[in-house]
Formats: sequence, structure tokens, C-alpha cells
Amino acid sequence: FPGPPFTHQQTPRKMVYYGQTSCDQDTERYLDVVKYVFSSYKKETPLIINTMGWVKGEGLLLLIDMIRLLSPSHIVQMDVYDWRSMPSLTPEYVYLTPGLYTKGKQQPKCQQMGWSAAEGWKSSEGEGDALAPDYKLLPVYPEFPLAGNGSEARTHSGVLRDMTLLGYLGQLQCPDIGAVVPLHSLVPYQVPFSAVAVRVVHTEVAPTNIMYALNASWVGLCRIPEEIRCPAEGPVLLAQTPLCDCVGFGIVRGVDMEKKLYYILTPVPPESLRKVNCFLLGNVTIPNCVLVGQHGIEGEIPYVTSDYNYNI
Repeated sequence: FPGPPFTHQQTPRKMVYYGQTSCDQDTERYLDVVKYVFSSYKKETPLIINTMGWVKGEGLLLLIDMIRLLSPSHIVQMDVYDWRSMPSLTPEYVYLTPGLYTKGKQQPKCQQMGWSAAEGWKSSEGEGDALAPDYKLLPVYPEFPLAGNGSEARTHSGVLRDMTLLGYLGQLQCPDIGAVVPLHSLVPYQVPFSAVAVRVVHTEVAPTNIMYALNASWVGLCRIPEEIRCPAEGPVLLAQTPLCDCVGFGIVRGVDMEKKLYYILTPVPPESLRKVNCFLLGNVTIPNCVLVGQHGIEGEIPYVTSDYNYNI
């Protein structure tokens, strides 16, 4: 598709809500998510894996783990001529180097004697080592300005992430109406507390504060296989983060503690919403312009304040 990704979003065949923009705080769950999604790949079509840009320190080790896990046939490694951020990911390098959770193969003595790496990968019985990777490395050296500039990349990624969220929320707009309808004018879904379980995935939140965290937040609409058991009072709270399918996203427009209802704005179609029985709250926030730029509001804007103590 031509143009940036936020202009032509597609419904994925398999999706998990990780809930964070970086995986450095929970690399183990990140690998579990990769395994879960990759397990549904039926190999009937070619698969292109777009890895993340974290290629230093533990990020490089995690990338080595992923190469071993996914067993690609080709690896395209992009680098710039005047800035070396990482070693060349040759099959030999991946074979010998330990990852974050996987071990590398100890360099064989025959290689130290001057034999080729390919010969060194043969066992004493003459059989090939099953752990030896077999892929073709395709190095690319793009001459882009500011290539490799980490601060610039983080700024651009934040802008693109906001554009992606705004493009997703754009599906809430009626195509027959010329003007953009503000979010507070859209009718939300009413979801009983008893119908869904709730989990904050990126930090620990006291049960008494869960609703404060959930209100006016971006959530993943997910499906867990377990049956929801609602307590007599209050919402259903999960003790651990589930590894489950995500069908889409929504905004918690409000929470009614008396009627025990969540109010959800989402473009996910009703046939998919019937599968949802879990809300996952991550560290992905609603773009500021959505809250600040709401037209038709008299007085103070909900959830927005200028009276903020920056010393906190």
C-alpha cells in the first residue's frame, strides 16, 4: 500500500496486546507473545517479520533469541556506512553468540585450527548440528539523513504512534457526515462489570485504584478462554496478565460504579465484540489532541487540567 501505515490500517489475523511501546521492562513476556502469535502461522504465504529498532545491549541479545525462535530463511540487516550499531548477523555469529534466554554454541576447536565455520558446524559423527541457523543474510546500507539517530527516531515513532491511534479512532466517524464528530458526542457501548475481567499489564495498581486508572484510558479488547466469575461487589480483576487474543481497541468513556457499567467507545464490529471478555490496560495513552481538541465543550475540559504541580 502507498503512503504511511496509519492511512491504510488492516484488521490482523492474529493479535496480542502487549501494552507497552518498549519491551525492555518485560522481555520474557515479549518472547511469549511472539511465540503465541507465530504459532498461528500456517506457512501458506510468505511471512515478513518487522523487528524493532532496539539493537543495542539486551536488545541485540533478544534479537538473537528471536532469530533462533523464528528460523527465517532470509535476514535483511540495514545499517549505515559511517555508524556501526551492531555486528553483522551472519549465521556463524548467531550460532556462536548467546542470546538473552538462549545459549550460543561454544566455538569448536576445529574452527580455531583454521577450518571454515561450515565445516565446524558438523558433529563428529558427520551429521549437521540442528541448532545451526541456515539463512541468507542480505546487508543493506541506506544513505538516509540522520540514520541511526536514536533521539530523532524516538520522536518520529511517537508522532507515528499518535497518528496510528487517531487513524484507528477515525473509524468511529460516520463517512456520510462531512464534519468530524467529537468523541463526547458518540454513543458508547454499555458493558456490565460481570461481562469482562480487567488487568493492568504494565504496572502494579491497588485494586481500590483500578477504576481510576481505567477511566478515560486506551484499552485492548481481548478474549480469554477462562469463564468470567463476577464477585458480589465490584469488578472482575485478574491476578496475572493473560496471554490471549486481542480483537481491537477502545476508549473507556466512563465508569458507572452504581450501575456497575463500563462505557466503551470502539470501532470494533458487534460480531467481534461478542467475543470480548477482558480489558487490558497498558502504557499506551490516548493522544493529547483527542482530549484537548474536543469541540463544543463549555467550561473545563474533562480529564484535562492546567493546575498541575510539576514538582511531583
